[in-house]
Amino acid sequence: MGIFAPMKLTPDNKLKKLIVVGDRVLIRPVKESDRTDSGLYLPPGVQEKEKIQRGYVIKVGPGYPLPMPADEDDLWKGKEESVKYLPLQAQEGDLAIFLQKGAIEVMYESEKYFIVPQASILMLEREEDL
Repeated sequence: MGIFAPMKLTPDNKLKKLIVVGDRVLIRPVKESDRTDSGLYLPPGVQEKEKIQRGYVIKVGPGYPLPMPADEDDLWKGKEESVKYLPLQAQEGDLAIFLQKGAIEVMYESEKYFIVPQASILMLEREEDL
C-alpha cells in the first residue's frame, strides 16, 4: 500500500469527504409528518402550499465571507489571504424546517440530502437547553 492509498468509505466516515461551501447547509430529510417530536405542528395547507421540508443538519459551511479592509500598508506586507467568515446559526444535529424552493436535492451514497442556503431555513430546533 502506497502513502496515497484511498481510504475505505464506511458508514461512519462517508460524509467526511464532503465540504459544504459558504452559507450552505447539508440536510438529511426526515419522513414527513404533521408534528415534530417536540410538538411543533405544521398544518397540511402550509406543507403543501409552501413546500416546507424538515431534516437534520449534517454539515455546515463556514458562513458568509467578510470583506477584508483595504489598507495602503497591504501593498508592502505581501499577500496573506486569511479569509474571515461570519458563522451560520445552523449547527450539526439541529432539526431544520426549510423551504424546498431554495434547496437542491442531491443523492450521495444512495441517500437523499438537501443542500440549503441559510436564507431558506425558516427555523431550527436544537436539543440543548437554552
